Amino acid sequence: MNRAAGVLLHPTCLPSPHGIGDLGPTAHAYLDWLAAAGVAWWQVLPLNPPGPGHSPYSATSTFAGNPLLISPELLVEDGLLDERDLTDGPDLPDEWVDFAGVVPRKRELLRRAFERFTHRPGAMATELETFHALNRAWLDDYALFAALKDAHGGAAWSDWPRPLARRDPDTLAAWRAKHRAAADLEVFAQLLVHRQWAALRNRASDLGIRILGDVPIFVAHDSAEVWAHPELFLLDDEGRPTVVAGVPPDYFSATGQLWGNPLYDWERLAGDGYRWWRDRLAHTLAQVDLVRLDHFRGFAAHWEVPADAETAVDGRWVAGPGRAFFDAIAGALGGLPFVAEDLGVITDDVVELRDGLGLPGMAILQFAFSPEPRSSYIPYAHHRRQVVYTGTHDNNTTLGWFLGDAGEGERELVRRYADTDGSDPSWDLIRLAMASVAELAVVPHQDLAGLGADCRMNTPGTAEGNWTFRITPWMLGEDIRDRLAELIETYGRAPARPRG
Repeated sequence: MNRAAGVLLHPTCLPSPHGIGDLGPTAHAYLDWLAAAGVAWWQVLPLNPPGPGHSPYSATSTFAGNPLLISPELLVEDGLLDERDLTDGPDLPDEWVDFAGVVPRKRELLRRAFERFTHRPGAMATELETFHALNRAWLDDYALFAALKDAHGGAAWSDWPRPLARRDPDTLAAWRAKHRAAADLEVFAQLLVHRQWAALRNRASDLGIRILGDVPIFVAHDSAEVWAHPELFLLDDEGRPTVVAGVPPDYFSATGQLWGNPLYDWERLAGDGYRWWRDRLAHTLAQVDLVRLDHFRGFAAHWEVPADAETAVDGRWVAGPGRAFFDAIAGALGGLPFVAEDLGVITDDVVELRDGLGLPGMAILQFAFSPEPRSSYIPYAHHRRQVVYTGTHDNNTTLGWFLGDAGEGERELVRRYADTDGSDPSWDLIRLAMASVAELAVVPHQDLAGLGADCRMNTPGTAEGNWTFRITPWMLGEDIRDRLAELIETYGRAPARPRG
């Protein structure tokens, strides 16, 4: 990375008239806004289809794209929808994502588009055939999984009839033959997500903006990958986890976080050189330029909790795959284009693994201002190979943190360190991030707009009320853009201008 600035905003948070941000015109306009400010990186959360709770970190597939991101406007341009299709739906809020209304509405538009495609396939038929052939290794399993899940009212695969849950070949073949159209719809949806994201990424590249993506270390139990490859996970004979992932008590929760994801059988994965992981990361890096490895410390050691535990308190540390894993990945990818999310309980083995691999870690300014002992995230302790954030998707907004979460000692140190009266803490921390020696400084868009705690993206340890934030047009004003541009220029993070 060269010295640069980035903005963190998930595409679902963008404005659109369809109840949720998507990959259409407003996403392209957002890229123009970022470019005009001198932003070189757009950071997004995982782009996969979310599961219960709508978390992108608990997706129903780690390979598939999220069909909710499909732009209806672009489907009109493709001749798959008519303008009247866009106006005959329910009224959905502009300020937040109402998933209860958005999911059936987007599904209905997708069904209409697929019906018109089947009657008038045109040139897209060849495109679909090629896409299917190139992605068959994961796409067939995902399409069948998604169709089965829909047919069973959204039930987890472990609750399906045993022949389906355990993938009896004859049962799957009979079901696939009887419900082929349902699976074909899922394949079609994946083509649409792929082509719309590819167009958006090409636009970003033309503007000099790169995409920082995100790969969670763990996958959801109720996912196509666990259903299709149970041998890669620590499951019992019924396909249920014997142990699950989490983290011990920390800043976010006194009882830790019980994520519930199944844990990997790392020994089994090592047997073929971590092929599944090589495929997973290569697939993601075909869509983004750099990957944030969420919960990087889990590759050194992860917190293992009995599957029947009610909290994460009674877990234990278990060694992860370590350096051998990354050597295999580097050999397959030709390098390690990753940022290590090294937050939480960081021990010497995690630091040794991160630094031995030469990966940049993260520094969070909301964690930086404890008066004693001083935090390693305080700006004078930053180093070049690092990504500095005011906060992440798991943090409160900076204003919400300053007014509600920070202690008086932290607020006082912020005021003294930034030489400010504390009346605009969002931009105080943005300035400190831009001034940092860290190569990349990333700011959540909520902080650019100076928003409060009600606009945070996620509250760890809570299952409801997350992932619904959306920006509105005033948050894309010229005043915010120009203020950001001035700091980017002042602190040497502006893209290089062509000589001439």
